[in-house]
Amino acid sequence: MSTHQAVHVQSAGAALKLVDVETASPPRDHVRLAVSACGICGTDRAFVSGAFPDMSWPLTPGHEIAGTIAELGAGVDNYIVGDRVAVGWFGGHCNKCVPCRKGDFIYCQNLQVPSWQYPGGYAESVIVPANALARIPDALSLAEAAPMGCAGVTTYHALRETKAVPGDRVAILGVGGLGHLGVQFARAMGFETIAIARGAGKAEDARALGAHHYIDSTAGDVGEALRRLGGVSAVLGAVGSAPAMAETVGGLLPRGELITIGVTTEPLPISPMQLINDGLSVTGHASGTARDIEETMQFAVQSGVRTRIQERPLDQAAEAYAAMEQGRARYRMVLTV
Repeated sequence: MSTHQAVHVQSAGAALKLVDVETASPPRDHVRLAVSACGICGTDRAFVSGAFPDMSWPLTPGHEIAGTIAELGAGVDNYIVGDRVAVGWFGGHCNKCVPCRKGDFIYCQNLQVPSWQYPGGYAESVIVPANALARIPDALSLAEAAPMGCAGVTTYHALRETKAVPGDRVAILGVGGLGHLGVQFARAMGFETIAIARGAGKAEDARALGAHHYIDSTAGDVGEALRRLGGVSAVLGAVGSAPAMAETVGGLLPRGELITIGVTTEPLPISPMQLINDGLSVTGHASGTARDIEETMQFAVQSGVRTRIQERPLDQAAEAYAAMEQGRARYRMVLTV
């Protein structure tokens, strides 16, 4: 039996260790990928710490996967060996539950997430459902494509589903792994783009990424700062802080939207009165389907949007993960094989 290398986390909170594991063949309706790159997402922290229900150990993290198809399972006739594909948070759907029967695959009641329902992409090889695959455009490298499966599609798809139209003001809260893409996508979509982050340290980066304005959230009331700029039609909350997201609500225009994509279990400190007076809405946005990922990558190619990545080899996974966890990534750590 052949083997490949994969990162294992033996139990909740344990260290990331590279081990040899057996390389299996894919079952029906699945493919085996030769992994070329895997982004390190902030949500990986929750997996490594055991924060999700019904997890199994040892765990192989990673849900921003890019690679080439190495082997096809029975029934897969729309791909061939060698195809370049990506897999993100959306790692497959059942096609049987009510959301799937309505075509709402991202809310599948049996959604498959790499590293949760099956081993993830911190590995040389991974087996995934064929309905999770997104074709990668030739203009994107595999390392560039990997973060588009989660960070890219989450920000792009959230922005395009707002009611904002080109020329409107839109704010991106957070200039990190998600937000640095959100700023680029917002600018490319024709929005007057406002970046918000803690301190002045990211102001230069934010403007280089395309922000027309920068707000230091530590310098005063964020809502008031947004109002001084004329108010915004939408805020993309790309930080894992409920209070920080709530602070932006005062800057929304009537019928404005706060879209939350930063993951946190904290309750949002927003009163109904704040929402009622101006008809505001707060929306939680999930990632996106395989087709959404393809459209994200196509838009990125057309517009020049790119993830800023720092590549590290698979055997440095622990060090790369630590850089993400400690906030040292600028802006996405990507493991390469």
